[in-house]
Amino acid sequence: MLGSAAYRVRAAGLAIVLVTAVGVAQAQPAWKPDKAVELIALNAPGGGGDRILRIMAAIMQERRHLEVPANVVNKPGGGGAVAYAYLNQHPGDAHYLVLASKSLLTNHIAGRGPSYTEFTPVAFLFGEYISVTVKPDSPLRTGRDIVERLRKDPAALSFGIATSMGNPNHQGVASALKAAGVDIRKMRTVIFPSGGAATTAMLGGHVDVVPITAAFAASMARQGQVRVITVTSPTRLSDVLADVPTWREQGYDIVVSNWRAMVGPRGMNAAQIAYWEQALLRFVETDEWKKELERNFWRSEYMRSAEMRKYLDQDNEQVRAFLAELGLVAK
Repeated sequence: MLGSAAYRVRAAGLAIVLVTAVGVAQAQPAWKPDKAVELIALNAPGGGGDRILRIMAAIMQERRHLEVPANVVNKPGGGGAVAYAYLNQHPGDAHYLVLASKSLLTNHIAGRGPSYTEFTPVAFLFGEYISVTVKPDSPLRTGRDIVERLRKDPAALSFGIATSMGNPNHQGVASALKAAGVDIRKMRTVIFPSGGAATTAMLGGHVDVVPITAAFAASMARQGQVRVITVTSPTRLSDVLADVPTWREQGYDIVVSNWRAMVGPRGMNAAQIAYWEQALLRFVETDEWKKELERNFWRSEYMRSAEMRKYLDQDNEQVRAFLAELGLVAK
């Protein structure tokens, strides 16, 4: 009898150990990288996406968020098509991630790249807002001045846009004009290869208005080179842009964000997604990253994969409607 009781005690103890072990195993990530990861930039070294990824890689490795090396790999060309094609050469392999932007939506709708549905959404990181700039001596003082001029004549002003029609820079002005009833197809729009080139043309008197990223606009405003007359953020930004009213404050319910998010190849599984969700959440909570957000006027908008997918579905429909107004939807 005693032997039987002792056996039952030992069996019960073993069961507890097994249950505990299972619980611990379930609490640990079911997947983690076992070789160097590639963080893929859509542009060449020195570009915006490249710089963001190098900051990310440095912080994540210094903080030991990754146990393997993180290499930034540049795949410029085709408005991102080269990078996305490279990504999907590795289906189901979570060692490869691309830093995507809103151009993933606009390019596909315009017939120039793959659909966002061909990739695995991993995590949404932040929004980068647009500032509308004019020359310091321009008679245009507010965003409303632009709207009133174009209500009378949609071709009254010229706009310098980097780097393609329908992108967030273009939306940063045209969305408010559309909301005000202006025929945006009649806007005089000149396309430039970069925000710097567009701004140089404006300062030379060749175009009247240039929408650029808030960080770039702030750097120009500090030097007195431009006047910022409105921003596309939901609330006012900080520092040198603190006195600049939003489109919403000027009567137009417009928010435009050139978001940045991490996407993986098609076929990633739940365990792989969960690993990167947690790793990137730890990254966005670091003091170093928060300082970068503040320095560049970025807004942290972290979302996990499922929430990001819903956001992309909604944003894609809004972008499609906007590009349809411009006649830019591929048939």
